[in-house]
Amino acid sequence: MRNLVPSAIKVSTLEPAYNEQTSDSASSNGPQESIVAAAFDVDRGLIFAASEDAQFGVRIWRTSVDPCEWDAPVLCGSFSSIDPKVLSLRVIGESAQLVLVTRSGDTVTWQLDESGELISGPDIVGSVDSGILCVEWSPDDTLLVMITGDENLILMTSTFDVLSEAPLHTEDFGEDAPINVGWGAKETQFHGSIGRAHLKASPQSPTQIQEDPSDDGLPRVSWRGDGAYFVVSSLARQTPQSSKGRVLRVYSNEARLQSTAEMIAGLEPSLSWRPSGNLIASTQKEIRAGPLDTQRTGKHGVVFFERNGLPHGGFNLRDDRNSRIKHLAWSSDSNVLAVLIERVDGDVVQLWTTGNYHWYLKQEISAPLSTRFTSINWHPEVSTRLLLTSPLQIIQQDYTWETCAGAKDTGCVGVIDGQKILLTPFRTQNVPPPMSSHQLLANTPTDVSSGSLFLSQVPPHISLSQSHDLLAAVWQEGHVMIWALRTRITPGGGAVMNPNLIWSANLPRELCYCRQVLVSSENDDGEHRTISVAILGSDGSGNDRIVIHDFEHVVSSLESISATRSRTISLQQKNGRLIPHEVPGNLAWQAPDGSIFQVHREEESYSQICSFTEHCLSSQRVDAQLFVGLSAGGKIYAAIPNVESALLASNVNSFTVASGFVIFTTTSHDVQFAPLERVVATLTLGQGNGMLSPTGDENKTGELASQAWQKRRVERGSKIVTAVPSTMSLVLQMPRGNLETINPRPMVMEVVKNDLDAGLWRKAFMACRKHRIDFSIIVEHNQDIFMAGIPAFVEQIEDVDYINLFLTSVGRSQLPAEVVANVCDSVRQDLENRDLTKYVNSILTAYVVKSPPDHEAGLALLLHLRGVNPSLVEEAVKYIIFLVDADRLFDTALGMYDFSLVLMVAQHAQKDPREYLPFLRELRALPQYYQHFKIDDHLKRRAKALRSLSLAGPEYFQEALDYLDTYQLYDEALAIWQGTDKYMDVLGIYGAWLFDRHEYHQAATVFVEALDARRAMISYERALQWQELFELCLKEQLDGDEITEIAYRIADELFSKKRFSESARVSLDYAKDVRQAINTLAQGNEFAEARRIITLHAKPELIDQVLLPCALDCRTQIGDDINEMREQLRKQAVRLTELRIKKVEEPDAFYNVDDPTLHNVDVMTDVSMAPTTFTRYTVAPSATSKASNRSSKTKRKMERKLGSGRKGTVDEEEYILKSVAKLVERCATTQGEIKKLLPHLLQLSQAHREEGVALQIEFDHLQCELRAAIEDIWKKPDESTPVDSWATRMQEKAKEQLVEPLQRVSKPEMSTSEWSLKLLQRKLTS
Repeated sequence: MRNLVPSAIKVSTLEPAYNEQTSDSASSNGPQESIVAAAFDVDRGLIFAASEDAQFGVRIWRTSVDPCEWDAPVLCGSFSSIDPKVLSLRVIGESAQLVLVTRSGDTVTWQLDESGELISGPDIVGSVDSGILCVEWSPDDTLLVMITGDENLILMTSTFDVLSEAPLHTEDFGEDAPINVGWGAKETQFHGSIGRAHLKASPQSPTQIQEDPSDDGLPRVSWRGDGAYFVVSSLARQTPQSSKGRVLRVYSNEARLQSTAEMIAGLEPSLSWRPSGNLIASTQKEIRAGPLDTQRTGKHGVVFFERNGLPHGGFNLRDDRNSRIKHLAWSSDSNVLAVLIERVDGDVVQLWTTGNYHWYLKQEISAPLSTRFTSINWHPEVSTRLLLTSPLQIIQQDYTWETCAGAKDTGCVGVIDGQKILLTPFRTQNVPPPMSSHQLLANTPTDVSSGSLFLSQVPPHISLSQSHDLLAAVWQEGHVMIWALRTRITPGGGAVMNPNLIWSANLPRELCYCRQVLVSSENDDGEHRTISVAILGSDGSGNDRIVIHDFEHVVSSLESISATRSRTISLQQKNGRLIPHEVPGNLAWQAPDGSIFQVHREEESYSQICSFTEHCLSSQRVDAQLFVGLSAGGKIYAAIPNVESALLASNVNSFTVASGFVIFTTTSHDVQFAPLERVVATLTLGQGNGMLSPTGDENKTGELASQAWQKRRVERGSKIVTAVPSTMSLVLQMPRGNLETINPRPMVMEVVKNDLDAGLWRKAFMACRKHRIDFSIIVEHNQDIFMAGIPAFVEQIEDVDYINLFLTSVGRSQLPAEVVANVCDSVRQDLENRDLTKYVNSILTAYVVKSPPDHEAGLALLLHLRGVNPSLVEEAVKYIIFLVDADRLFDTALGMYDFSLVLMVAQHAQKDPREYLPFLRELRALPQYYQHFKIDDHLKRRAKALRSLSLAGPEYFQEALDYLDTYQLYDEALAIWQGTDKYMDVLGIYGAWLFDRHEYHQAATVFVEALDARRAMISYERALQWQELFELCLKEQLDGDEITEIAYRIADELFSKKRFSESARVSLDYAKDVRQAINTLAQGNEFAEARRIITLHAKPELIDQVLLPCALDCRTQIGDDINEMREQLRKQAVRLTELRIKKVEEPDAFYNVDDPTLHNVDVMTDVSMAPTTFTRYTVAPSATSKASNRSSKTKRKMERKLGSGRKGTVDEEEYILKSVAKLVERCATTQGEIKKLLPHLLQLSQAHREEGVALQIEFDHLQCELRAAIEDIWKKPDESTPVDSWATRMQEKAKEQLVEPLQRVSKPEMSTSEWSLKLLQRKLTS
């Protein structure tokens, strides 16, 4: 559905001085000088051309490839020859040579410098005495094929070394000759009564193929795109067994014959192998068989062959004139086939493309001034750049692919196919190409001044209006036509459109090379509209020129318009593009550098308003401010005046603007929707708030920071044809040519939102239903407006099924439960007010779908209907059973304690009476509240069942206690029996339950509340709450012996929990045991408190009996701890040093890197790979990888395993560091114990003083050693500059992923508080 339209043109004409020289000599010596060959210099951006002249021989010309430079070719070299017939001109990039091959057999080279100047004279590197008939270079310029005058095929290198030479004509088929195994031969078949006599060949002469008189008899050569094969077309030698016709032979790049095609009547010399390699193209004259001979009709067709020589289809050229096919040429991407046709009135070049197995004629280029084209070439890298030469001109044409899409209300798309314009309105019809809804025949008119037909029959560009149903077409020679399509968008029979030609004109002669037309219009009133046509072409110097025609048109009129207002705007740049727009006042022109200019129609001037970063071949003006463009490199830009353009995406292959979105497809096979409002807001505010980030190019173009566009996956290679907002559809074309229409969610949502804003509830509902959109969007879009418009919503929807569908969708949506409940209640109330009988099912739906569902209200409605309208009850019950599970509904009815309702539900749910009738009879026989208790217990409503049981009477109280104890309903029971005489019993059961759960504190509180002192004391004792325990003992007036017994038990428990001070306090206060209290304090290193109590109670004998031995025991224990810590520190420091040395010297061993699959490899590199995050935590290497998707339990187990510090693993170092950090914490704790012990060792006795001195020395040494070890362990290693190598870079990359243990384990800080005694230090020094 795309058109190949011209985007740029460059014409270089020989200067008059050269023309005068050649014309003077031509008057006496022969024909004038003529350019006959041209070649691209891709590296230097130049075009070289060769001209033939009988006087000057061959002359070489040079010009630039830049389409914006229309300079005349520069003469840069020449070569004198008796027969200056040029066969080939080629630039060899590798050797920087220009190679010329002549018909006389000379191969001439010139050396090129970096600027393209010929730095040497012509050098004849070889000659063929018999002459050269044909020559062709391989695509990579490494091989050269020559056909000599004596019909030999020579294969040469780029240095002109002969690789092969063999005769052109041979009887062999080639290496790929088919093999006939004899299966299925006619001789082996059964022939019935006729026998096998008819199988004998009749003695007749073979059919002779008549030779084409227009065939020049010269061979042709064409290479495949990859240079692996080439094909030769030549006239076969006539023999008694064969005719003299064209035959194709396929050779390998070693000049070995591969296959020979069968001879086809009418085959012509033209030959071109498609670069992709699947087809060999040639041409054929149509043959019509007569009674005596064959006659040629003059019609031509393109035929295709496979590499094995078999025909593979083709197509007919739409040319009925007496013409001859001179040349075929494929574009470098194999998408366009150029056909050079020689006509009597001038040559034309046709450009053909294919899609869906149909060949489209996209362009027809006529030769200037009715002359001849002498050569045709495609650019080897720019696939849509065509190079043509005429005798005096070098013409370079650039093309681009464009989709001609019109007004969004019809979705019309136009496709050029020769003189036909294929039109399809996608709003009403989705006709797959090559078919179309309507074929408009655009006949070219007769030129009034000359009386001759236009050479070009194909319009190079067509345009559909963006706002109205109009079509415009322009021809290369300067003719324009406009049609009113009159597309029918309403359903019904008849033609889908009825085009009417409303205006046509010939443009001024000053406007040449017309390449673009745009038509726009705006309504003046209901019947009249203003139409504006803008045609872009060039003047004689190549600068762009815009011709604008404005006229008034009556919509209902069928007459053509003649009176127009014409304006001409001359621009000072070449090869720009008009930007499609909707209204005439928005006409804009884009320069080749991306600058955008507003065209002022009245003043016939222009001014720049904004710019793209680069030239965008496909662009669109969305409104007066926003421009969107797509560059040839796949980058899509957005621009507004006075702001830098923004890059929306960089991998785009097509785009359109519709429904408030910039819609584009990407090479990653998705379609994205960029909201126009967000794009404009970002462009407007982006530079101030940092929403635009620089892309880093020289123009500092901002890239749109927000990339959160909505996306949808599409088929690979899909491109946008058009978007139809009214049908919410997007039409895509696949690479093979077929169409696919989708309804993207953003486009559908845009229409739905507009309908909701307009109050068109039914239209929005039906769109959501058709496109499977959650109906909750109707509520979410604007909840307040919807709640206020519920009466209108119900009135427009009306259908019960639609309302049920809406309520069900809202109930299942992600809306908050409160919103769902409000919507359901509001709709239900409106339905009840309208007609309860009609909308009973919808009302039941509203009860059921809200969260939480109100099944009881629905069943209550059924009870109400049973009394009001019994005829509806049966259907209503069936409907609610359809909505809700029957068993759940049965339980709900049972919970309402209405047995008639239960029976009604059970009967319509088709439940087995044997299942529920006995149960219902049993319930009916019970008292009311006990019946309710049984029902609630059956429905597992435990709290409600307990309350019903409490109302059943005092005789059921014990059952109630058992029930609450079984289901742990203590809070509910306390609330039910609070303030009654049964409250204490409930508290007792609750306290016992807490006691059994070892919640002794809570149990004691409950027992105190229940006035159960004995069990409260037991609970306090178990909780070790001795203050509350002894308070309660004293209140209960227990005797002294019992209190003492309790005190000993509590003291022992506190001592076992290392709560020494509390244990001593209990022994002293309640057991009156001073000795046990002193012993407990001494065991806990609380010597100060122990000495105070000894003095207070006058027990000096306890000092010798208890304190002195306990102090020495405490000192011994601390000394053992110091020795243990010192030993641990030394072992871990040594191990840590070993690990760090191993990590530096043997990293593989340290990280456990070993690949058992490489054990048998003989050759290994000396570069060791850095450890990866997958192998660093394993002890033994493994050849198989383990799954990484572990469960959370496994991950926790792995974390514990990694933290275990098992010897030999890589995390051992981290484990040691953590252990040293914990050792510092232990040292700080020991320091506090020593600080409390040292004063007493100093005062108790001389022996104790000496022990104190020794203890202080030991701990001081430990602290010094520990401090030194910490500084050494946490010292950062010196980082030397590594040698730059691949292994080093890999190790650095791995280090970025690994975290050093020193970074994971922070350095511990030693305590600096004062702990030692100076008196002991003095003793030490003395």
